Amino acid sequence: MTPADSLAHALTRVHDLPALSARLGTPLAAEDVAAILEEASRFAEEVIAPGRRDADRHGCILENGRVRTAPHYAGLTTAWQRAGWQSLAAPAQHGGQGLPHALWAAVLERFSSADMSFALMPLLTAGAIELLSHHATPDQASRFLPPLIAATWNGTMCLTEPQAGSDLSAVRARAVPDGHGGFRVTGGKIFISWGEHDLTENTLHLVLARLPDAPAGSRGISLFAAPKILPGGRRNGLRCGGIEHKLGIHAAPTCTMLFEEAEAELVGEPHRGLPAMFSMMNAARLAVGIEGVGQCARATEVADAYAAQRTQSGRPIAEFPDVRRMLDEMRAVTEAARLLALDCAVALDRARLPDAPEEAAAAATRAALLTPVVKAWCTDRGVDVASLGVQVHGGAGYVEETGAAQLLRDARIAPIYEGTNGIQAMDLVARKLPGQLAAFQDLAVEAASAHPALAAPAGLLSDAAGSLAAASPDVVGRAAVPFTDAAGWILAAAGLARAAGAHPGAAHTMLHRLLPRAEARLREALSE
Repeated sequence: MTPADSLAHALTRVHDLPALSARLGTPLAAEDVAAILEEASRFAEEVIAPGRRDADRHGCILENGRVRTAPHYAGLTTAWQRAGWQSLAAPAQHGGQGLPHALWAAVLERFSSADMSFALMPLLTAGAIELLSHHATPDQASRFLPPLIAATWNGTMCLTEPQAGSDLSAVRARAVPDGHGGFRVTGGKIFISWGEHDLTENTLHLVLARLPDAPAGSRGISLFAAPKILPGGRRNGLRCGGIEHKLGIHAAPTCTMLFEEAEAELVGEPHRGLPAMFSMMNAARLAVGIEGVGQCARATEVADAYAAQRTQSGRPIAEFPDVRRMLDEMRAVTEAARLLALDCAVALDRARLPDAPEEAAAAATRAALLTPVVKAWCTDRGVDVASLGVQVHGGAGYVEETGAAQLLRDARIAPIYEGTNGIQAMDLVARKLPGQLAAFQDLAVEAASAHPALAAPAGLLSDAAGSLAAASPDVVGRAAVPFTDAAGWILAAAGLARAAGAHPGAAHTMLHRLLPRAEARLREALSE
């Protein structure tokens, strides 16, 4: 089964996206879903993937404040714009196709798998579209959304500062009224993916900053939109002060952005920038989890191909029991991670149902609980699977020529950015479990019903959730990561159990060989 076939099976047979799309007002037949996924895979494999290693080798070059990207990225960007992929799930009133978010999640997996560096730009642009769709004024939406949806502009997320990493209450960037209804933003932001480059006509920076009357802490942060190029073609007062030299995603510029009285517009309400930015952050957290799935898929494909053709002792190494063990684990984890991520994406679509408020509310809760699990579990597995891929290659995997090493280097960022996986775990256990314990325990009950092998671990997960929901902050802080990891193993295994007809070997591996890891992680979480 190809990745496109696996995605189509998940969306049409496991989740019945055709029926859901009809309820959302954008009806899609199962054949439509399959055709879109097949074309996305073709675009990924024929247009994006061939340049992945060249882009990695070229990296990014900063010259006189401008960033030069890999030479073939200009043509790739044009192809991306013409194909219209950015518009897939974007609002129709501003030029998008308005299709379900789950379909975007599925095609994003294919694009991320093809070249994680390049796909990071449309990933963030999709988040900017999501934010502006909910928080921009009608005038702002009419000006900013069409070029973002057409991918002639890209969007960035400007949160982090040198002294304010995960602690956004320490943001110091300032915005002052300019006397004409706008604002001037001054300050420095770091780790801004695709903050400066040579590919799109313009870049819209979404920036957190403080107004002069802002209260202290995170409640005093406002959100501003600052385009790189202003109307009339003037360059705004912002520039790239440097780019990072990184372990992976070499072809994606990670910039220090300096705002020097940059012209900007307030987005949303004053001092309410952080809640607005969470529209983008939550979309990005699911998308980064999907990046993890994409790296799983690519590492598995590369390792499978190598093991089939590499011979030792007169036979392909794929026939050796230990290599088979590694390949079986890679395949099982990839399929399970894919199903877990799509479960969350479908829940986001169900949360938008216009005619079923109770169903929509329950789906929104499900998505809120699943998002940190998807982000943490799928990205950790992306690293694990890419590492196994290197191991399958042996010494050939540790050198760059096979491409296995690049996948491991690229995958390593995903557990870190958009909120480290430790932060995701604390979001689940410290913030969400106390108020949504019953809903989380319902997830565990649902998982237990998927297969007899899940009954005991899912019961332990439910019990552990109850204990941690009332535990002290110190206990929660120690337990959050292993608990979230256990939740990922159990919920992902349940998804694979429900799809076992399409993936019998992967389901067997997950349920009988890998699932015991969940109970070990729960014992770790609850240990004194």
